[in-house]
Amino acid sequence: MTTAHPQHALPSYLNPDDLGPWGVYLQQIDRVTPHLGALSRWVETLKRPKRILTVDVPIERDDGSIAHYEGYRVQHNMSRGPGKGGVRFHQDVTLSEVMALSAWMTVKNAAVNVPYGGAKGGIRVDPKTLSRGELQRLTRRYTSEISLIIGPNKDIPAPDVNTNEQVMAWMMDSYAMIEGNLSTGVVTGKPISLGGSLGRREATGRGVFVVGREAAAQRGVAIDGARVAIQGFGNVGGVAATMFADAGARVVAVQDHTGTVVNEGGLDIAQLHKHVAEAGSVSGFPGAEALLDRDAFWGIESDILIPAALEQQITADNAPRIRTKIILEGANGPTTPEADDILTDKDVLIVPDVLANAGGVTVSYFEWVQDFSSFFWSEDEINARLTHIMQDAFKSVWSVAQEKKVTLRTATFILACTRVLQAREVRGLYP
Repeated sequence: MTTAHPQHALPSYLNPDDLGPWGVYLQQIDRVTPHLGALSRWVETLKRPKRILTVDVPIERDDGSIAHYEGYRVQHNMSRGPGKGGVRFHQDVTLSEVMALSAWMTVKNAAVNVPYGGAKGGIRVDPKTLSRGELQRLTRRYTSEISLIIGPNKDIPAPDVNTNEQVMAWMMDSYAMIEGNLSTGVVTGKPISLGGSLGRREATGRGVFVVGREAAAQRGVAIDGARVAIQGFGNVGGVAATMFADAGARVVAVQDHTGTVVNEGGLDIAQLHKHVAEAGSVSGFPGAEALLDRDAFWGIESDILIPAALEQQITADNAPRIRTKIILEGANGPTTPEADDILTDKDVLIVPDVLANAGGVTVSYFEWVQDFSSFFWSEDEINARLTHIMQDAFKSVWSVAQEKKVTLRTATFILACTRVLQAREVRGLYP
């Protein structure tokens, strides 16, 4: 993607002609800047990560060979609190991607008003090529390499793409060995037995459902009987599918990395979960028709479309074919700015990622608070608190959107960036 940003706004280590996901984020900041008033003098703060750590992660493979992987931890902004954001293991991880994801975490945390800054981490590796032992050694070595900048009051990692509770347990234990004491709050998304929170695994998908329900009410779309199409059937898409189906919606299409399954009468989501658990993908599900053309997924008519896979899935190429009323961004950065404009012109209501998928970090905040106090809440309490925060955040964003006559994405950025830059301004510069 080519963008025309002032040279002084671009870190020297990025190609100005191909900024990748970071370029998308910069365009979003450019769009919100005119709405920041006097705070716009601080806007360069948002265009420059506070800290970027690139590390070599060597491990001994099971066959005795030595393999090296590149890892990152980016702390975008910490004006409002310690860094917070996941760690992903994926063969396509790039610095631009991790930078953008860390910046979106800054916006997301401020949008739901939890006291965190934004951070993100990743290793460029295909974890499916590693044994369990190799994965553990990779995780522990990565943790040791980034240990100088993480901590329960500095930067708190969490699960993301291809990482889970077990990976967080290894990270927590590695940090404990390095520091010489156990600090359960150094990561979130841990197993319950190690200070994890009830409801954390389902939190992101639950948050997508909660804001989806609010958006549907504003658009006059009844959830009962609504047609829902979902890309991604993991922790986010799978949970959202269950909740929408339980509320009476018809999930008519699901796409994952292997293929697309369609049933106009509504997929049996409980059976689809069982199939995925056994087969590893949605492909071959007997209760649906397989859609051979992968791109045809975007042309399926729906009331609610949920991209819950990876970034930059909805582009200027496929946006004109999309036939839906509401898009709930379960994934991070799934829609390019060009596609945003096309869909807005088609009167599609887009609930942006920095609002729609903030349920995960909200319950991560609950977990962190519970770890510090060593007092744990019931799952009902957690779900009720999550619902309250997500509803309040949506209402605040909706109010800004109506007042400023802007999209929900721009409204979310206005609200969040104002909070971040107010904190930056009142703290001042040191020295």
